[in-house]
Amino acid sequence: MHRRPRHAATCAALAALLSSCSATPDAAAPAGGGQRDAASGAQAASGAQAASGAQAASGAQAAHADHAPPQDPQGAGHAGDGPGHGHHAGHGPGHGHGPGPLVHRFERAEDWVPAFEGPERDAWQKPAEVVAAMRIAPGMRVADLGAGTGYFLPHLSRAVGPAGAVVGLDIEQDMVRYMTERAARERLANVTARQVRPDDPGLEAGSVDRILVVDTWHHIPDRPAYAAKLKAALRPDGAVVVVDFTEAASHGPPKDHRIPAETVAAELRAGGLSPEIVAEDLPEQYIVVGRRAGAAR
Repeated sequence: MHRRPRHAATCAALAALLSSCSATPDAAAPAGGGQRDAASGAQAASGAQAASGAQAASGAQAAHADHAPPQDPQGAGHAGDGPGHGHHAGHGPGHGHGPGPLVHRFERAEDWVPAFEGPERDAWQKPAEVVAAMRIAPGMRVADLGAGTGYFLPHLSRAVGPAGAVVGLDIEQDMVRYMTERAARERLANVTARQVRPDDPGLEAGSVDRILVVDTWHHIPDRPAYAAKLKAALRPDGAVVVVDFTEAASHGPPKDHRIPAETVAAELRAGGLSPEIVAEDLPEQYIVVGRRAGAAR
């Protein structure tokens, strides 16, 4: 449970999932990177590609971004979204549950590593506190949705221990490639990664204990329906943990794409989960935990 930094990563990675947005519009990719910021389904006259529901003529997949960089070169990147996961899907409005998804693409993993993995992210993302809020027990199976470059994977790997398992999910194949290589490089034997569709986390029913969604929720299309799919993937005492940016955060997506914690709670409830806005000490983000009915708190 992640395109990023205080978060781009995969809701994001997933759909209009996987990551981190900056204080202004998250629109620019790192130099050399192929980011496409979509404006709500229309192509800008400048020739920029828009994704609101479908990518240019090919109608290809919606963009998912895993952690977005703390700050985009134009000051509009996924800064909070950044290192967070980033799902970015080209879909329409959020079906009456807040703003539509923020569309952004993170196709070349190495281009985003400096933003997603920079030491400054630790100060506002506080990964240890996020993992503590997840209440992970050794041996659990955890999914990082919109995981991007895998910022949270080492932390989750330690939390579940040798008997547990962690899977990083993202809609971008190159992010999956990067996470797989990272797991091997850092000897994270209990970590795997795989690509998923923008509108489906691709998790089997009752297969995971925790799903982490960092800096990615605002990238997901039709969030209540997506929440229902996450619920189906949880084990009896499972939980979805959503971490995203407050309206006052200096990092994160554009203001009109930020989702209040209360709205996230309502979307999780609409998906059949029992939500709670938990107490935390993150300087720019909130944490909402959605549990299966009857799950221990």
